[in-house]
Amino acid sequence: MKFKNVDEVVNKYGKYVVQQSRSNLTRDKKGGGNLYNSVSYKIAKSQDDFLIEFLMEDYGAFVDKGVKGKTSTYPETSAALSKFQYGSGTGPKGGLTKGIAKWVRKKRFQFRDKQGRFMSYDSMTYLISRSIYNKGLKANLFFTKPFEAGIKRLPDELIKGFALDIEDNIILGTK
Repeated sequence: MKFKNVDEVVNKYGKYVVQQSRSNLTRDKKGGGNLYNSVSYKIAKSQDDFLIEFLMEDYGAFVDKGVKGKTSTYPETSAALSKFQYGSGTGPKGGLTKGIAKWVRKKRFQFRDKQGRFMSYDSMTYLISRSIYNKGLKANLFFTKPFEAGIKRLPDELIKGFALDIEDNIILGTK
């Protein structure tokens, strides 16, 4: 039996989640980067079921749920029930510092010292990394919100699509 309408509903849901996730990243001034470009979905179909899989860069989970800091955390991160925390010893050593160093050099981002001179990239990396390590990353739920909003609408649309497919298959006799 062909499920053309159910396929359409599942594809529509996937497109909605990807589009809204990208819009949320753009709104938070995180659009256009590797994470933005990596948000996508794919559908795996078998005889009896559908599996929709959402894909993104590995660090997308940290941006979505936030990361608790060593000494404090943002209220949004606690509310998002983030399981990630700096200083827990579970992640790779120096990962934050390497990422910040790469970002600082790419953006050519430098503060000035009290005499008005530009600080070195290494000094910038240290200051920013230390701040993030202690305070954490604020959760922005760029993926969670559209995923949950789409899930609320999905059952009704799937029932309608399935009913139309059954009707088409019985009346038209398609296989």
